[in-house]
Amino acid sequence: MKHNIPLKSLYSFIAVAETGSMVKAADSIHVSHSAISQAIKSLEQQLEVKLFDRVGRQVYLNDAGKLYYQRVSPAVQAIISASEEVKNKDKDHHSISLNMVNSLALHWWIPRVDKLQNCYAELDIRLSNFVGDVDLERRNIDMAIFQGDPQNWQKYHCEKLADDELVLVCSPSLLKSETTNNINELLNRFPAIQVLNARRNNNWQIWAEHNHIACPKAQKNRSFETTAQALQAVTRELGLLVTHKQFVLEKLEYGELVQLGSAVIHPQQSFFYACKADKLKHTSIQQLIAWLKNEFVAS
Repeated sequence: MKHNIPLKSLYSFIAVAETGSMVKAADSIHVSHSAISQAIKSLEQQLEVKLFDRVGRQVYLNDAGKLYYQRVSPAVQAIISASEEVKNKDKDHHSISLNMVNSLALHWWIPRVDKLQNCYAELDIRLSNFVGDVDLERRNIDMAIFQGDPQNWQKYHCEKLADDELVLVCSPSLLKSETTNNINELLNRFPAIQVLNARRNNNWQIWAEHNHIACPKAQKNRSFETTAQALQAVTRELGLLVTHKQFVLEKLEYGELVQLGSAVIHPQQSFFYACKADKLKHTSIQQLIAWLKNEFVAS
């Protein structure tokens, strides 16, 4: 090997090895597909050995690739960790990168920013909105708030913040001409607004089964990909929506929406925070955790 291996080639190699896809790898490290492809090609040329077997759009580590990954991955992670330690050494840890899904950021976090600043004026929280089981180290994230199962976050310190409650809501204007608040009658009268993405598409089913009600069918122009779109639709009187109570607390408080019936605890997920155990020693992280616990309990 005549030249040193560029670090960016190693990042690309590890990303492809862990995702099994050039496209997913490119997304994970925020580069183009062509950049990933060229980096892998260049790396294999420098090593003078193929590292992957390619089957359609999927790529799999071959024996040489598996051996290389086992040796290289810990070394690259050590470089990342050492760089972060040097960068943060002797600095105040008041700036925190915090990940949460966009719906929670829009409808829970942002309405509470002033309260956080009043409690801890020195904290500076930088939000990200990666979806799913996020690799905090790879994304350079200090902490995440997630809805889900902590079993998927076993390498991090996790604590429950609150149950995930599902509520049926609608615009108060929708009920002005109604003489009843009977949920069955309202469901027969008004369409159900659906959220299609995989994290939300069973909300109606869970709520309906708990209330011993037939799950309403999707109707034309009432199905949306995101919670933000669905909340806009329900606010505009397009129908009824089952959603997560944490997402509509402010709208309920100010009368923009009304809750029908009782909340139903989601049996498959709750709200948790997750972070690396060594982050817990930082005062800023301790302050944020204490504030989050208090706010979720108050909610």
